[in-house]
Amino acid sequence: MESEKVGEEETVIVGDYVEIMKTEGKSKGMKSKFSKLFWHGGSVYDAWFSCASNQVAQVLLTLPYSFSQLGMLSGILLQLFYGLLGSWTAYIISILYVEYRTRKEREKVDFRNHVIQWFEVLDGLLGKHWRNVGLAFNCTFLLFGSVIQLIACASNIYYINDNLDKRTWTYIFGACCATTVFIPSFHNYRIWSFLGLLMTTYTAWYLTIASLLHGQVEGVQHTGPTKLVLYFTGATNILYTFGGHAVTV
Repeated sequence: MESEKVGEEETVIVGDYVEIMKTEGKSKGMKSKFSKLFWHGGSVYDAWFSCASNQVAQVLLTLPYSFSQLGMLSGILLQLFYGLLGSWTAYIISILYVEYRTRKEREKVDFRNHVIQWFEVLDGLLGKHWRNVGLAFNCTFLLFGSVIQLIACASNIYYINDNLDKRTWTYIFGACCATTVFIPSFHNYRIWSFLGLLMTTYTAWYLTIASLLHGQVEGVQHTGPTKLVLYFTGATNILYTFGGHAVTV
């Protein structure tokens, strides 16, 4: 009986151990699925999410103001022109990316944990001189782009809460955005792309429904650009949004 009890105890212990292992396996499996869904990117869908969350929001928020500076006709024409120019540039850049990656893969280079940067493509295809030029351009573009984004965020939130001035809100947003340096790789931006698309979709529907419910203000007058500076400011805004597609894509 003792041996049977010992055997039973061993059986129970082994059974509990197996059950514990199964439970831990399930919890790890759920954690792995959750991490894969919101954290580990690098797929074709992530490229689409990134482009949509980065570019659509900018266009959505800046086009109405840009059109008011340019006038309807100039706004539409410049939007189409910059859109076509940006699409052509994105196409050319994509071909160069593929060419660079093909050459490096022949040299047995592994890109599974590496995101190819534009200056690397210039280095591989044209040499170090063009790499330095591309790196300087990228750094300048990102520097001024980030400053513009911070100022825009501060201006938007100021209309919601004016207890703090715009400069203070800029500091707050700058501190929040600085935490993104802790994200290991561009592959891990998937959750931020999801949030960006969610907020963009909400804003788009909010503007659409509000415009349908309230309509135009009585006696509103649609005029063209009043100053040359405003005209070029609107044109620059559209260039930044539609022309910037090429860089993101």
